[in-house]
Parts: sequence; structure tokens; C-alpha cells
Amino acid sequence: MASAIIKHIPIRCVLKTSEKYFRICGTRLLCASGKDGGYATRPERGSSVPKIYTKTGDKGFSSTFTGERRPKEDQVFEALGTTDELSSAIGLAREFCIDQGHPFTEELDKIQCVLQDVGSNIATPRSSARESHIKKTKFMGQPVSDLESWIDKYTEELPPLANFILPSGGKSSAALHMARSVCRRAERSVAPIVRSGEADPEVAKFLNRLSDYLFTVARYAAMKEGNQEKIYKRPE
Repeated sequence: MASAIIKHIPIRCVLKTSEKYFRICGTRLLCASGKDGGYATRPERGSSVPKIYTKTGDKGFSSTFTGERRPKEDQVFEALGTTDELSSAIGLAREFCIDQGHPFTEELDKIQCVLQDVGSNIATPRSSARESHIKKTKFMGQPVSDLESWIDKYTEELPPLANFILPSGGKSSAALHMARSVCRRAERSVAPIVRSGEADPEVAKFLNRLSDYLFTVARYAAMKEGNQEKIYKRPE
């Protein structure tokens, strides 16, 4: 399963984030400790085929990167799950955008890679992290700057926004709006973790800016495809 996921990620991203990629517990990948892993499990002794299940989470607990066992409804795993859902929503939108030949699909690739780094950071609560954990999962601000640059680039081509618009504008645009709404939920789930000092502030900034980016490219996709966006009108 893990190899099936990785092959869809550009090799430049895999090389950059591979170490963190296999440590994200919330997206059910193998933890560094080899404990509550998930989809990327080690083969059993005497078997060359790894099992897709580990059974270690059957009692409703899972492990952070720091080795803590927490209930699966813990804020950390809620945030990890929503971030994983966001990456899936972006992946689906990306497929529609590829079909239409949109130029920003490589940016969506990079964003999905960065979301793996976001997950690594969230999965490393600072209250139980050693310095080695923090060093491996620290989230820096460059991805935020990249998003701002891309937003400015596409905004220059878009007509001014004079009305509230509804998610619309064709399949690419609507799918990007769906990803945007999931992004807002991911941001809400991460906010209390960041406020408590358990995750890097840049993680919250990235998700905040990412929702703006997804809104912008949704409008850009509709414009390039020649599709009309639906304008909000107050019901009579």
C-alpha cells in the first residue's frame, strides 16, 4: 500500500520527505519505533509479504512519533486524519486539473508533499519530544512564502472579486473548492494544538494560506476552462 501511495508523488518530493513520510502515525504509516504502524508494516518472520494490518490499534489507541499511546479521538489524531483527508481531496482535484491541462498541477504535487511534513510535525507533540524528534520534524516557513507567491501570480490574471461566489465553475474548480473547505477544517483542528505549543506555528500559517491558494486556483481553473462561476444571490 505504501509503495502505491509513493509512486504518485514526484521523486523530488519523496527524496526530500521520505524520512518523515514513514513516521506519520496519523496517516497509518510505519512509526520510527516500529510500533503502531499501519499500512506500511514489516513482514512477519518467515514471510516475504508484509501484512496490511498490525492489530496494535484494535483497542482504540495509537502512537505519536514520540512514542506516546493516545486514544484515537485525541486532538493530535483528529488533526492528522483531517490533514490526510485534505491531501486526498487535493489529489482528487489534481486529477481533474490534469485532464484540463492546468499549469498548477505541479504545485499541487508539492503541496501534498508538504502536507506530509505537516503531519510529521503534528505527530510530534513538543511536550514529549526529544531534541532529535524536534529536529527531524521541524516545519519551516518557506512553504508559506511559496503559497503567497503562487496566489499573487494567479490573482494578477483573475478579474476582481465583486461578489460572493458559490463552489462551482466546472469539475476542476468545484473539486478545488471541496479541498478548500477540508483545508479550513484541518486548520480548525490544528489551531488548538499550535496554541498549546505542541506544534510549530508555521503549520497553522501554512494551512491558512493554503485555503486561500485553493480558492484562487479554483477561480483560475473556472476562468481558463471558460466556465461560469455561480454568484450568491439572496433568495427573494
